[in-house]
Amino acid sequence: MQRDNIGEVDGCYGCGVCAVVCPKDIIKLELNSKGFYTPRIQEQANCIHCSLCVTVCAFLHEELAAQNPVQKSFAAWSNDAVVRNNCSSGGVAFELSRSLMHQGYKVCAVRYDCNKERAEHYIAEDEMGLKDSIGSKYIQSYTVDGFQSTIKGGKYLVVGTPCQIDSFRRMIRCKHIEENFILVDFFCHAVPSLLMWKNYISAKKKKVIFASWRSKLNGWHDSYVVALTTDRDEHILGRKSEGDVFWKLFFGDYCSNPACSERCKYKYGCSSADIRLGDLWGKTYASNDLGVSAVVAFTEHGKRVLDSLNCVFEPVPFEVAAEGQMHKSITPAICSPVVFWLLRKMKGRTISEGVWHLIFLIEKVFRRILR
Repeated sequence: MQRDNIGEVDGCYGCGVCAVVCPKDIIKLELNSKGFYTPRIQEQANCIHCSLCVTVCAFLHEELAAQNPVQKSFAAWSNDAVVRNNCSSGGVAFELSRSLMHQGYKVCAVRYDCNKERAEHYIAEDEMGLKDSIGSKYIQSYTVDGFQSTIKGGKYLVVGTPCQIDSFRRMIRCKHIEENFILVDFFCHAVPSLLMWKNYISAKKKKVIFASWRSKLNGWHDSYVVALTTDRDEHILGRKSEGDVFWKLFFGDYCSNPACSERCKYKYGCSSADIRLGDLWGKTYASNDLGVSAVVAFTEHGKRVLDSLNCVFEPVPFEVAAEGQMHKSITPAICSPVVFWLLRKMKGRTISEGVWHLIFLIEKVFRRILR
């Protein structure tokens, strides 16, 4: 169906690029009933039917903005031990950002805002500002303010989920400014509902002033750890290896964005970015507990950028770099509708761990019956 605006689109990726590109500034990114960002046209009568919002929307296009094959793939890590230790895997994202800053680029990356309880894209102009971007954020980011800043002039490194980067690539092509950008995405599982995240931290019953999703306190191979610091200087750790509720909901796909299961076209080697990053899991580096990054260059532009980094690069086949990464989209949990209903019903109220573990048990029983 032909559209001249995104007014009837709901349940999309939530990348926010349509709101950035709108010349009348009438598209706003809001949370829908399931806790995912979705575009809303605020003043339909002011729409000039330019169709830019539709043109840049990755959700409304079956093909990717760029169909680049893998050029090179590496196992990599920073030569700086502090950077490698503080980052989620090998620290290549930080080294990439730092190197490009020295070449006159600004960096559009993601930080966590404790007051708003959300991840958000922002602009880092120096190394001090870049520190807020360290570490993975396992929730959907609000992109609009950060992305808008990048189209006002200058050169930028932009980091985002594959769907965010796909739409962003479409936008900078429309504006004929593609040469000013280096685009980086990552191997993405899916994004969970922000209703779930807000409920998870509300259960701590204290104000969270710092959040990290990948603490290496027990080493890289046990780094799926939500580390929270409260305003009482208390430190709370939620480990995947110990059955933490956040990780069970996240990896169990109990409340992932439906678009991640129905319309994801970015798994494995499918990307519109110049560079893709991730953890290099699998047998090859199973004995390495410091962190190893998988680095995949899709464009010549991306390959050249990597040459300037303070990193060790070991060439590996793509199959090794992507070992342990997903080949296809997620399958929602059987109890997913129940979880979304519960999150909506209990919005603003805490769901106890006992309720979550009951749902996990029911899911397990259903799966055994259907096996």
